[in-house]
Amino acid sequence: MLSGLTIRGRCLLAAGVAAAACSLVLDERDLLRVSVFVVALPLLALLLSASTRFGITAERRVLPDRVEVGTEAQVRLRLTGSGRLPVGGLVLEDGVPHALGGRPRFRLDALPRREGTVLEYPVLPSLRGVHHIGPLRTRIGDPFGMAEFERELADRSRLIAVPQVVELTGFPAAAGMGSGGEGTTRQRAGHGDDDAMVRQYRHGDDIRRVHWKSSARRDELMVRVEERPWHGDLTVLLDRRSAAHRGSGARSSLEWAVSAAASIALHLQRHGRTLRLVTEDAEPLASGLDQDGVLDALAAVRGSAQRDLVCTRDPGAGHELIAVLGETTPAAATELVKLRPQGSRSLAVLLDVAAWNGGEGGFDPERTARQLRAAGWTVAVARGPRTSIADVWRDLCLEHTGPEGVAS
Repeated sequence: MLSGLTIRGRCLLAAGVAAAACSLVLDERDLLRVSVFVVALPLLALLLSASTRFGITAERRVLPDRVEVGTEAQVRLRLTGSGRLPVGGLVLEDGVPHALGGRPRFRLDALPRREGTVLEYPVLPSLRGVHHIGPLRTRIGDPFGMAEFERELADRSRLIAVPQVVELTGFPAAAGMGSGGEGTTRQRAGHGDDDAMVRQYRHGDDIRRVHWKSSARRDELMVRVEERPWHGDLTVLLDRRSAAHRGSGARSSLEWAVSAAASIALHLQRHGRTLRLVTEDAEPLASGLDQDGVLDALAAVRGSAQRDLVCTRDPGAGHELIAVLGETTPAAATELVKLRPQGSRSLAVLLDVAAWNGGEGGFDPERTARQLRAAGWTVAVARGPRTSIADVWRDLCLEHTGPEGVAS
């Protein structure tokens, strides 16, 4: 209760107690009366301030409540007086996280009881994520400035800062993303032994699924992949491992990867593709969502503590896969290749994460890129934070078609 006293109130209370002690020592009754008054004054102010009903209501609106990183939004506060007494001389402070800017403060000299008033201020998200604005607070005190209490006028509101989306053009040819016969081709399982989709045998696989013709041709056990109906699905994989990225804040390689995944996913959705969004452990992040749902899912993505790129199953679920990868070792690339069925379309955007760390680090993206290309993958390398996502996507399209327009 005494925590509501201001410095002035505390000093007056201490002076009253000291005066009372002196009156007892000096046997001065008049001084004792004065000390009782001095002690009672701040306590009375404290009691009245704590029990006063505050006649003001507030409502907050964030317009819009979903913006891209680096895009300004407006916060609108509408305050209305609901008490009989006039309200004025208030200092209002809204809780705004550092990622949106500094905390705004307003001084309200007068508040009309009927019309109310509207206060506005801008916020500019510098980091992707789900940000909470509020609560809106003010401090109520007595006229003498001896007691002061904090009052909460409005609860928190949410602002979603989605990753930046870059406009992309074109599609990797023969990847099921274009139009016409070439854009819709895909190898199908179950049309004869020569067309069977197979992968390397793994411990625990049913021996009845061994494809003996492919095993004899490759001199290692190969098993058939379960047939799946083809609906034109596509999977976008986002590698969110903290250990696989460099840099911090909005300029980190993870933020570049999230923005690239968002740009690719929305580009494909706009052209009628149904896609899944998964993380480095093949766990779904979003599936069957509209564009706003995909952006909201990516806005909430945080770095993973998983160090290695380890999947227990094919992240593409047998369909086309576009992977946005951070630091990927040759061993991790080998495991990823093993999980993909033979003949399935696989594309990768490989980040040269050392460029986000001043060029320091022993990761060689070209070595991993060559390994993936040898396994039939199409790979484009992002060379650094200044690399345009649109340019990397264009490289991915060109590499898939080759210089003469023939699929590689």
